[in-house]
Amino acid sequence: MTQDIEQSFEILKRGTVEIYSEKELKEKLIDARKKGRQLRIKLGMDPTAPDLHLGHTVVMRKLRQFQDLGHKAVLIIGDYTARIGDPTGQNTTRPVLSGEDIDKNAQTYFKQAEKILDTSEDKLEIRPNGEWLRDLDLAAIIKLCSSMTVARMLERDTFEQRYKKCEPISIHEFLYPLMQGYDSVMTESDVELGGTDQTFNNLAGRDLQRINGQAPQIVMTLPILAGLDGVEKMSKSKNNYIGVTDEPSDMYGKIMSISDEMMENYFTLLTDVPFGKIAELINSEKTHPKKAKAALAKDIISQFYDSEAAEKAEEDFEQVFARRELPDDMPEAVLDSQPIALSKMVAEAGLAASGGEAKRLVKQGGVSVNGEKMSDPSAQVQPEDGMVLKVGKRRFAKVVVK
Repeated sequence: MTQDIEQSFEILKRGTVEIYSEKELKEKLIDARKKGRQLRIKLGMDPTAPDLHLGHTVVMRKLRQFQDLGHKAVLIIGDYTARIGDPTGQNTTRPVLSGEDIDKNAQTYFKQAEKILDTSEDKLEIRPNGEWLRDLDLAAIIKLCSSMTVARMLERDTFEQRYKKCEPISIHEFLYPLMQGYDSVMTESDVELGGTDQTFNNLAGRDLQRINGQAPQIVMTLPILAGLDGVEKMSKSKNNYIGVTDEPSDMYGKIMSISDEMMENYFTLLTDVPFGKIAELINSEKTHPKKAKAALAKDIISQFYDSEAAEKAEEDFEQVFARRELPDDMPEAVLDSQPIALSKMVAEAGLAASGGEAKRLVKQGGVSVNGEKMSDPSAQVQPEDGMVLKVGKRRFAKVVVK
């Protein structure tokens, strides 16, 4: 049993930054094995945006590893905490989302989480935290607040920095870590996962469990995945992300664009490739960086699609970039025959999510028509059958006139 637990521990430890504490985690793994019970592994996600990206999947992959070892994932959808807004990493108070937006985002989270997690009933429990938070009366909230001092709350780096700079901190923001910690009490979690930016919130859960007579949860933190720029954290708002619902060809092209220095981190956090093999892949004397990135891209695409889609994405990439040819399977954009503003054409062709994004892409020089780069969003373009629109390096559309 000891050897088996050690093997499980090494799998779970991979890619983590801190485990509070390793000794306690091993003890919980041993106790669960002896008693034949599943550990309850908690991950909370506030549905503040409609889409998940690879940065989100770092902790979700760790959750899946626990599932594969026989334990139960408890996915908390923060439909109620999202109404406050996590102050993590924020220099200002977050705007409050509407209930309609929160519910809509939560539904897309469910669908996208299925790409990563085992959705078997005995392996996954999904709980909206409004289930218990919405029923707290004032007396219960006051009791919850009494469990932490203001001095302890100001130890949080975000609050400390804002306090020193005399920047506003709203009282409701102090409630966020307490509410997240209360989630741990209500779900009786054994382990909570989170990025390093969630350390304070997750440790608050340990404190609240102790106060409520429960064994404190183990806290495991994982790194924040850098975006395609290699500098900022992966984020849709920074346009440096790879979405879990991106088309295989887009995923492939984006991964091929990362720097050589980022490959080790991506292999470690986003794949199950053994460390020895990773060392070989990132060593330019043993493996050409392009070949290593291709292996990385195909591994990640296979996780969300399949190996055939990964191979096809590689073929498309080689056709477009290595041989500078147009892809064979360009999507068609059906447009009217009347002249149209370039930014509107890009949006209607489905190459931008909105007119605003289309204008930005054009101004940045990322749009070309029949190979000619254009920079004026208002420029009038006469649609023609067979006209090729290109956005960035990987997105194409062939115009079909009605």
